Amino acid sequence: MVDSWERARNVLEAAQIPPDRLAHVRPLHGGTYNTVEELRLTDGTRYVLKIPPAETTPGLRHERELLVSEAEFYDGAAQADVSAPRVVAVGGDVGARHLLMTACPGDPWDDALTDAERTALRAELGRQVARLHRVTGPGFGYPSGALGPLAGGWRTAFTGMLDAVLDDARDYRARLPVPADEVARILRAAFPALDEVDVPYLVHFDLWQGNILVDRSTGVARIGGLIDGERMFWGDPLADFVSLALLGDIKKDEDFLAGYREAGGRAVFDTPARLRLALYRSYLYLIMITETVPRATGEERDGWVQTVVAPELLLALDEIQELAAR
Repeated sequence: MVDSWERARNVLEAAQIPPDRLAHVRPLHGGTYNTVEELRLTDGTRYVLKIPPAETTPGLRHERELLVSEAEFYDGAAQADVSAPRVVAVGGDVGARHLLMTACPGDPWDDALTDAERTALRAELGRQVARLHRVTGPGFGYPSGALGPLAGGWRTAFTGMLDAVLDDARDYRARLPVPADEVARILRAAFPALDEVDVPYLVHFDLWQGNILVDRSTGVARIGGLIDGERMFWGDPLADFVSLALLGDIKKDEDFLAGYREAGGRAVFDTPARLRLALYRSYLYLIMITETVPRATGEERDGWVQTVVAPELLLALDEIQELAAR
Protein backbone atom coordinates (compact mmCIF):
# COMPACT_ATOMS: atom_id res chain seq x y z
CA MET A 1 0.00 0.00 0.00
CA VAL A 2 1.34 3.45 -0.96
CA ASP A 3 1.79 5.76 2.05
CA SER A 4 0.93 9.47 2.00
CA TRP A 5 4.53 10.58 1.46
CA GLU A 6 5.12 8.25 -1.48
CA ARG A 7 1.75 9.11 -3.00
CA ALA A 8 2.49 12.83 -2.72
CA ARG A 9 5.86 12.40 -4.42
CA ASN A 10 4.25 10.42 -7.24
CA VAL A 11 1.59 13.10 -7.75
CA LEU A 12 4.17 15.89 -7.82
CA GLU A 13 6.32 14.00 -10.30
CA ALA A 14 3.33 13.41 -12.58
CA ALA A 15 2.63 17.17 -12.41
CA GLN A 16 6.26 17.85 -13.42
CA ILE A 17 7.12 19.25 -9.99
CA PRO A 18 10.42 17.81 -8.67
CA PRO A 19 9.37 15.34 -5.96
CA ASP A 20 12.60 15.88 -4.03
CA ARG A 21 11.28 19.35 -3.16
CA LEU A 22 8.57 17.82 -0.95
CA ALA A 23 9.25 18.85 2.65
CA HIS A 24 6.05 18.04 4.54
CA VAL A 25 2.72 16.21 4.19
CA ARG A 26 -0.08 17.17 6.57
CA PRO A 27 -3.62 15.75 6.68
CA LEU A 28 -6.39 18.34 6.54
CA HIS A 29 -9.56 17.56 8.44
CA GLY A 30 -13.12 18.78 8.19
CA GLY A 31 -14.31 16.92 5.09
CA THR A 32 -16.40 13.78 5.24
CA TYR A 33 -15.72 12.08 1.93
CA ASN A 34 -12.31 12.61 0.30
CA THR A 35 -8.85 12.31 1.85
CA VAL A 36 -7.27 15.79 1.87
CA GLU A 37 -3.61 16.61 2.49
CA GLU A 38 -1.48 19.73 2.41
CA LEU A 39 1.85 19.36 0.63
CA ARG A 40 4.59 21.87 1.50
CA LEU A 41 7.71 22.20 -0.62
CA THR A 42 11.17 23.23 0.48
CA ASP A 43 10.62 26.77 -0.85
CA GLY A 44 7.41 27.17 1.20
CA THR A 45 5.01 26.62 -1.71
CA ARG A 46 1.84 24.87 -0.56
CA TYR A 47 -0.48 22.60 -2.51
CA VAL A 48 -3.61 20.69 -1.54
CA LEU A 49 -4.05 17.09 -2.68
CA LYS A 50 -7.44 15.36 -2.73
CA ILE A 51 -7.84 11.61 -3.04
CA PRO A 52 -11.31 10.02 -3.39
CA PRO A 53 -12.30 6.97 -1.38
CA ALA A 54 -12.15 3.51 -2.93
CA GLU A 55 -14.83 2.86 -5.53
CA THR A 56 -16.35 0.25 -3.22
CA THR A 57 -16.95 2.84 -0.47
CA PRO A 58 -20.71 3.42 0.07
CA GLY A 59 -21.93 6.81 -1.05
CA LEU A 60 -24.76 8.68 -2.74
CA ARG A 61 -25.42 8.43 -6.46
CA HIS A 62 -24.29 11.97 -7.26
CA GLU A 63 -20.97 11.49 -5.44
CA ARG A 64 -19.24 9.46 -8.14
CA GLU A 65 -16.35 11.36 -9.75
CA LEU A 66 -16.68 14.36 -7.44
CA LEU A 67 -13.17 15.53 -8.29
CA VAL A 68 -14.25 16.11 -11.89
CA SER A 69 -16.87 18.57 -10.66
CA GLU A 70 -14.43 20.19 -8.26
CA ALA A 71 -11.86 20.80 -10.99
CA GLU A 72 -14.65 22.27 -13.14
CA PHE A 73 -15.57 24.66 -10.34
CA TYR A 74 -12.01 25.92 -9.92
CA ASP A 75 -11.63 26.44 -13.65
CA GLY A 76 -14.84 28.49 -13.58
CA ALA A 77 -13.67 30.45 -10.54
CA ALA A 78 -10.44 31.32 -12.36
CA GLN A 79 -12.47 32.51 -15.33
CA ALA A 80 -14.52 34.71 -12.97
CA ASP A 81 -11.42 35.99 -11.13
CA VAL A 82 -12.79 34.68 -7.84
CA SER A 83 -10.60 33.71 -4.88
CA ALA A 84 -10.33 29.91 -5.04
CA PRO A 85 -7.71 27.20 -5.55
CA ARG A 86 -6.28 26.81 -9.04
CA VAL A 87 -6.04 23.36 -10.59
CA VAL A 88 -2.48 22.04 -10.98
CA ALA A 89 -3.22 18.47 -12.09
CA VAL A 90 -6.06 15.97 -12.24
CA GLY A 91 -5.20 12.27 -12.19
CA GLY A 92 -7.63 10.15 -14.15
CA ASP A 93 -6.42 6.58 -13.83
CA VAL A 94 -8.61 4.18 -11.86
CA GLY A 95 -6.96 3.54 -8.50
CA ALA A 96 -4.86 6.70 -8.78
CA ARG A 97 -7.44 9.47 -9.11
CA HIS A 98 -6.45 12.72 -7.50
CA LEU A 99 -6.80 16.48 -7.69
CA LEU A 100 -3.74 18.64 -7.02
CA MET A 101 -4.47 22.32 -6.51
CA THR A 102 -2.91 25.45 -5.11
CA ALA A 103 -3.52 26.27 -1.45
CA CYS A 104 -5.48 29.39 -0.53
CA PRO A 105 -4.53 31.65 2.38
CA GLY A 106 -6.60 31.84 5.52
CA ASP A 107 -8.70 29.71 7.83
CA PRO A 108 -12.37 28.68 7.71
CA TRP A 109 -14.81 31.48 8.58
CA ASP A 110 -15.55 31.39 12.31
CA ASP A 111 -17.29 33.45 14.97
CA ALA A 112 -14.18 35.44 15.91
CA LEU A 113 -15.00 38.20 13.41
CA THR A 114 -16.03 41.64 14.61
CA ASP A 115 -19.34 43.05 13.41
CA ALA A 116 -17.50 45.42 11.07
CA GLU A 117 -15.39 42.60 9.65
CA ARG A 118 -18.42 40.43 9.11
CA THR A 119 -20.30 43.22 7.32
CA ALA A 120 -17.39 43.85 4.95
CA LEU A 121 -16.74 40.17 4.33
CA ARG A 122 -20.37 39.30 3.60
CA ALA A 123 -20.48 42.13 1.04
CA GLU A 124 -17.19 40.96 -0.50
CA LEU A 125 -18.54 37.41 -0.59
CA GLY A 126 -21.66 38.66 -2.35
CA ARG A 127 -19.57 40.34 -5.04
CA GLN A 128 -17.46 37.23 -5.58
CA VAL A 129 -20.48 34.92 -5.79
CA ALA A 130 -22.13 37.29 -8.28
CA ARG A 131 -19.04 36.96 -10.49
CA LEU A 132 -19.23 33.17 -10.21
CA HIS A 133 -22.82 33.34 -11.37
CA ARG A 134 -21.82 34.90 -14.68
CA VAL A 135 -19.95 31.75 -15.72
CA THR A 136 -22.05 29.52 -17.97
CA GLY A 137 -21.76 25.85 -18.83
CA PRO A 138 -22.58 23.57 -21.76
CA GLY A 139 -25.68 22.07 -20.16
CA PHE A 140 -27.51 21.51 -16.87
CA GLY A 141 -26.47 19.14 -14.08
CA TYR A 142 -23.32 17.57 -12.66
CA PRO A 143 -20.34 17.75 -15.04
CA SER A 144 -18.99 14.55 -13.48
CA GLY A 145 -21.60 12.55 -15.37
CA ALA A 146 -22.50 10.75 -12.14
CA LEU A 147 -26.22 11.04 -12.96
CA GLY A 148 -25.82 10.84 -16.72
CA PRO A 149 -24.97 13.44 -19.37
CA LEU A 150 -25.75 17.12 -18.97
CA ALA A 151 -29.38 17.94 -19.74
CA GLY A 152 -30.78 20.53 -22.10
CA GLY A 153 -33.21 21.89 -19.50
CA TRP A 154 -32.99 22.69 -15.81
CA ARG A 155 -36.24 20.93 -14.91
CA THR A 156 -34.94 17.70 -16.46
CA ALA A 157 -31.59 17.97 -14.68
CA PHE A 158 -32.83 18.98 -11.25
CA THR A 159 -35.74 16.56 -11.06
CA GLY A 160 -33.21 13.84 -11.93
CA MET A 161 -31.03 15.03 -9.05
CA LEU A 162 -34.00 14.87 -6.68
CA ASP A 163 -34.96 11.39 -7.93
CA ALA A 164 -31.41 10.19 -7.31
CA VAL A 165 -31.22 11.34 -3.70
CA LEU A 166 -34.70 10.00 -2.96
CA ASP A 167 -33.62 6.63 -4.39
CA ASP A 168 -30.56 6.84 -2.12
CA ALA A 169 -32.84 7.53 0.84
CA ARG A 170 -34.93 4.49 0.00
CA ASP A 171 -31.90 2.24 -0.57
CA TYR A 172 -30.22 3.27 2.69
CA ARG A 173 -33.52 3.43 4.62
CA ALA A 174 -32.67 6.92 5.76
CA ARG A 175 -34.77 8.38 8.58
CA LEU A 176 -36.73 10.98 6.62
CA PRO A 177 -39.39 12.90 8.60
CA VAL A 178 -41.98 11.74 6.04
CA PRO A 179 -41.75 8.81 3.60
CA ALA A 180 -39.73 9.35 0.42
CA ASP A 181 -42.79 8.86 -1.80
CA GLU A 182 -44.65 11.60 0.10
CA VAL A 183 -41.63 13.92 -0.21
CA ALA A 184 -41.59 13.27 -3.97
CA ARG A 185 -45.31 14.03 -4.24
CA ILE A 186 -44.97 17.37 -2.47
CA LEU A 187 -41.89 18.41 -4.45
CA ARG A 188 -43.65 17.86 -7.78
CA ALA A 189 -45.98 20.79 -7.10
CA ALA A 190 -43.01 23.19 -7.42
CA PHE A 191 -41.52 21.74 -10.62
CA PRO A 192 -43.13 24.29 -13.01
CA ALA A 193 -41.08 27.06 -11.33
CA LEU A 194 -37.91 25.35 -12.60
CA ASP A 195 -38.86 26.22 -16.17
CA GLU A 196 -37.94 29.87 -15.51
CA VAL A 197 -34.23 28.88 -15.52
CA ASP A 198 -32.99 28.75 -19.10
CA VAL A 199 -29.21 29.29 -18.76
CA PRO A 200 -26.86 26.89 -16.90
CA TYR A 201 -24.72 28.95 -14.51
CA LEU A 202 -21.91 27.87 -12.21
CA VAL A 203 -23.26 26.82 -8.79
CA HIS A 204 -20.96 25.82 -5.90
CA PHE A 205 -23.83 24.52 -3.71
CA ASP A 206 -21.70 24.07 -0.58
CA LEU A 207 -20.79 27.63 0.44
CA TRP A 208 -21.35 27.28 4.17
CA GLN A 209 -18.84 29.06 6.41
CA GLY A 210 -16.50 26.07 6.66
CA ASN A 211 -15.80 26.33 2.93
CA ILE A 212 -15.05 30.06 2.99
CA LEU A 213 -11.50 30.93 4.04
CA VAL A 214 -10.80 34.24 5.78
CA ASP A 215 -7.28 35.63 5.35
CA ARG A 216 -5.91 38.03 7.97
CA SER A 217 -2.28 38.06 6.76
CA THR A 218 -2.43 41.73 5.70
CA GLY A 219 -4.08 42.85 8.93
CA VAL A 220 -7.43 43.30 7.21
CA ALA A 221 -9.81 40.35 7.01
CA ARG A 222 -10.63 39.37 3.42
CA ILE A 223 -11.91 36.34 1.54
CA GLY A 224 -8.92 34.04 1.10
CA GLY A 225 -10.69 31.42 -1.00
CA LEU A 226 -13.88 29.53 -1.76
CA ILE A 227 -12.92 25.88 -1.38
CA ASP A 228 -14.35 22.35 -1.63
CA GLY A 229 -16.16 22.89 -4.91
CA GLU A 230 -16.87 19.17 -5.34
CA ARG A 231 -20.67 19.60 -5.09
CA MET A 232 -20.66 21.99 -8.03
CA PHE A 233 -23.23 21.77 -10.82
CA TRP A 234 -24.47 23.85 -13.75
CA GLY A 235 -27.87 25.25 -12.90
CA ASP A 236 -29.82 27.98 -11.14
CA PRO A 237 -27.69 30.57 -9.26
CA LEU A 238 -30.47 30.78 -6.69
CA ALA A 239 -29.42 27.33 -5.47
CA ASP A 240 -26.25 28.78 -3.95
CA PHE A 241 -28.34 30.87 -1.55
CA VAL A 242 -29.24 27.72 0.39
CA SER A 243 -25.77 26.91 1.74
CA LEU A 244 -24.85 30.59 1.95
CA ALA A 245 -27.61 30.84 4.57
CA LEU A 246 -27.39 27.26 5.79
CA LEU A 247 -30.48 26.40 7.86
CA GLY A 248 -31.42 30.06 7.67
CA ASP A 249 -32.97 32.68 5.36
CA ILE A 250 -30.76 34.44 2.79
CA LYS A 251 -33.26 37.31 2.61
CA LYS A 252 -32.07 38.38 6.06
CA ASP A 253 -28.42 38.62 4.94
CA GLU A 254 -28.59 42.24 3.80
CA ASP A 255 -24.80 42.67 3.56
CA PHE A 256 -24.35 39.68 1.26
CA LEU A 257 -27.31 40.68 -0.92
CA ALA A 258 -26.03 44.26 -1.19
CA GLY A 259 -22.66 43.04 -2.45
CA TYR A 260 -24.30 40.49 -4.73
CA ARG A 261 -26.57 43.05 -6.36
CA GLU A 262 -23.79 45.64 -6.55
CA ALA A 263 -21.79 43.21 -8.70
CA GLY A 264 -24.73 42.52 -11.01
CA GLY A 265 -26.25 39.47 -9.31
CA ARG A 266 -30.00 39.03 -9.60
CA ALA A 267 -31.79 38.34 -6.31
CA VAL A 268 -35.56 38.55 -6.64
CA PHE A 269 -37.77 36.62 -4.24
CA ASP A 270 -41.08 36.38 -6.06
CA THR A 271 -43.27 33.27 -5.80
CA PRO A 272 -41.45 31.19 -8.46
CA ALA A 273 -38.10 32.05 -6.87
CA ARG A 274 -39.36 31.10 -3.42
CA LEU A 275 -40.65 27.79 -4.78
CA ARG A 276 -37.25 27.06 -6.33
CA LEU A 277 -35.47 28.00 -3.12
CA ALA A 278 -37.71 25.60 -1.21
CA LEU A 279 -36.85 22.88 -3.73
CA TYR A 280 -33.11 23.51 -3.34
CA ARG A 281 -33.39 23.57 0.44
CA SER A 282 -35.23 20.26 0.28
CA TYR A 283 -32.53 18.78 -1.94
CA LEU A 284 -29.71 19.82 0.39
CA TYR A 285 -31.52 18.62 3.50
CA LEU A 286 -32.32 15.28 1.84
CA ILE A 287 -28.60 14.88 1.14
CA MET A 288 -27.64 15.84 4.70
CA ILE A 289 -30.09 13.34 6.20
CA THR A 290 -29.39 10.48 3.80
CA GLU A 291 -25.59 10.68 3.81
CA THR A 292 -25.45 9.90 7.53
CA VAL A 293 -26.17 6.25 6.70
CA PRO A 294 -23.31 5.43 4.27
CA ARG A 295 -20.99 7.77 6.22
CA ALA A 296 -21.85 6.03 9.52
CA THR A 297 -21.53 9.48 11.10
CA GLY A 298 -22.24 8.41 14.65
CA GLU A 299 -24.87 9.05 17.28
CA GLU A 300 -24.05 12.72 17.92
CA ARG A 301 -24.20 13.76 14.25
CA ASP A 302 -27.26 11.61 13.62
CA GLY A 303 -29.02 13.24 16.55
CA TRP A 304 -28.19 16.73 15.28
CA VAL A 305 -29.48 15.90 11.81
CA GLN A 306 -32.74 14.56 13.19
CA THR A 307 -33.35 17.46 15.59
CA VAL A 308 -32.11 20.33 13.37
CA VAL A 309 -32.08 19.35 9.69
CA ALA A 310 -35.20 17.15 9.50
CA PRO A 311 -37.49 19.93 10.83
CA GLU A 312 -36.02 22.31 8.23
CA LEU A 313 -36.90 19.81 5.51
CA LEU A 314 -40.48 19.77 6.79
CA LEU A 315 -40.59 23.58 6.72
CA ALA A 316 -39.38 23.61 3.11
CA LEU A 317 -42.02 21.06 2.13
CA ASP A 318 -44.70 23.05 3.94
CA GLU A 319 -43.66 26.20 2.06
CA ILE A 320 -43.95 24.41 -1.28
CA GLN A 321 -47.48 23.26 -0.43
CA GLU A 322 -48.47 26.75 0.70
CA LEU A 323 -47.02 28.60 -2.30
CA ALA A 324 -48.23 26.04 -4.85
CA ALA A 325 -51.79 26.35 -3.53
CA ARG A 326 -51.98 30.08 -4.28
